[in-house]
Amino acid sequence: MIRVAAVGDIHMGPDSKGLLRPAFDTLPDCADLLLLAGDLTRHGTPEEARVVAGELSGLAVPVVAVLGNHDHHDEKPEEVTAILRDEGVRVLEGEGTVVEVDGERVGVAGTKGFGGGFAGRCGSEFGEPLMKEFVRYSRRCADRLRMSLEELSSEGCAVRIALTHFSPVPDTLAGEPLEIYPFLGSYLLAEAVDTAGADLAVHGHAHAGTEHGMTGGGVHVRNVAQPVIRRAFSVYHLHAA
Repeated sequence: MIRVAAVGDIHMGPDSKGLLRPAFDTLPDCADLLLLAGDLTRHGTPEEARVVAGELSGLAVPVVAVLGNHDHHDEKPEEVTAILRDEGVRVLEGEGTVVEVDGERVGVAGTKGFGGGFAGRCGSEFGEPLMKEFVRYSRRCADRLRMSLEELSSEGCAVRIALTHFSPVPDTLAGEPLEIYPFLGSYLLAEAVDTAGADLAVHGHAHAGTEHGMTGGGVHVRNVAQPVIRRAFSVYHLHAA
């Protein structure tokens, strides 16, 4: 049994120091790893990233993260990533990582992802260059997610998890205004997950959404945005193949 703790959209700032650390210190009792589904900061500043890094420093379980749109706002995602990596956080963007849990290899493939909408009501690579680039960026994120999951499969991972910020399915957006669904996720992420295969898909971003969903191929999806789960983290149990 693999115990996966996950949370997103913690939106930490200078006044957040010490807020989550007491809960994170309990992780070894209930989880084997911690996934962070983006929007770790409020505005993506290095100062905010250092607050997040302090909450995660020296944790007794591995921490794997992706960045979110808020973490890009100050246009310093590389610096935010470096600050988190200095504290041992595995920050992913279009790549995977393997965590050893009781002799089992747990693979996590991560990307921020992007918007575009869902089947039947989505953007397309047509028209103005800006619109084409919008959808192509979403497709590149999804393609890298698929390739990372496939690589993890070839590396003999008993469990594979897709970690994104944007949602792969509309199910977990229920509660959000329909008008903003195209800005909350993309069906391309779900296609990537279903094509490559995964045991779980985890995302954030949709604060007014719903925790539980599923891809068309039957992969369980969980929206772990903190305003949705209403706690420091949720824990999901996966069985090794």
